[in-house]
Amino acid sequence: MNKPLKIVFAGTPEFAALHLQALIDSEHQVIAVYSQPDRPAGRGKKLQASAVKLLAVEHDIPVFQPQSLKTAESQLALAKLDADIMVVVAYGLILPTAILNTPKLGCLNVHGSLLPKWRGAAPIQRSLWAGDKETGVTIMQMDEGLDTGAMLLKQSLVITQEDTSATLYQKLAEIGPKALLETLATLVEIQPQIQDDKLASYAKKLSKEEAKIDWNLTAEQLERNIRAFNPWPVAFFPLNDSNIKVYSSVVVKSENPNIPAGVIVKSDKQGILVATGNNCLLITKLQLPGKKPMLAADVLNGRADWFVIGNSLI
Repeated sequence: MNKPLKIVFAGTPEFAALHLQALIDSEHQVIAVYSQPDRPAGRGKKLQASAVKLLAVEHDIPVFQPQSLKTAESQLALAKLDADIMVVVAYGLILPTAILNTPKLGCLNVHGSLLPKWRGAAPIQRSLWAGDKETGVTIMQMDEGLDTGAMLLKQSLVITQEDTSATLYQKLAEIGPKALLETLATLVEIQPQIQDDKLASYAKKLSKEEAKIDWNLTAEQLERNIRAFNPWPVAFFPLNDSNIKVYSSVVVKSENPNIPAGVIVKSDKQGILVATGNNCLLITKLQLPGKKPMLAADVLNGRADWFVIGNSLI
């Protein structure tokens, strides 16, 4: 095992905080934390600290929240910390070359995919969206590119048919900290693996526009979209001047492929069956405006007139 390291940690959301907690509980010393500036949140738009900052404050760890790491002032502040290594998990700021080269052992990143697949901002969601059979975390040595650094360790897990972005997030949050600690413990012995750019794919950010259901897509793709966009931005379709959010669905083989996409084929306690570009999609859980997400059977008890067989959702 390597000697205990003096670590600067950079991260922002709860996913990152779980990794910070693992470092705090380890033999290593977290000497400082970097996190995004406090942001307005909630109805009152009061400034709210990130999960990482709150955890750092709880453990009396100095917190830095620069707007940018490109300034000479920010770079000097990091250099003064004299860190052995910087660990970056979902931080949200670009690290310029000067920052990458400041810690003695450079900067490590925990990325939520099996690189070089799904570089970028939304790897967890895109793995579901694409129908991947597995995902995982990659610990990599950061360089100037976007998730292009040499890989130090990978941990994989199977994606199940029931997984949503929320459940995958939780699973990766369990294996990520363990993989990070294993990497730090064997850092000297690890032979970095250069990524093959030919195998790379880009996980672009999700958008609310993308979450709108296009009934001309296949039922298989729509079912994956619904899981990928849960819990945000949540797949939806417009109906009666409202947006109906969809939380779960099942692909059903079409008995009549001539029914136009978007037409309601069946509406009963099993769910709301809608024709798509190929096969049908059975909506089993949805949310009406001002209501909580409910099973389709419960929605139909009060709004059966919204989902009449033969009506089109386009």
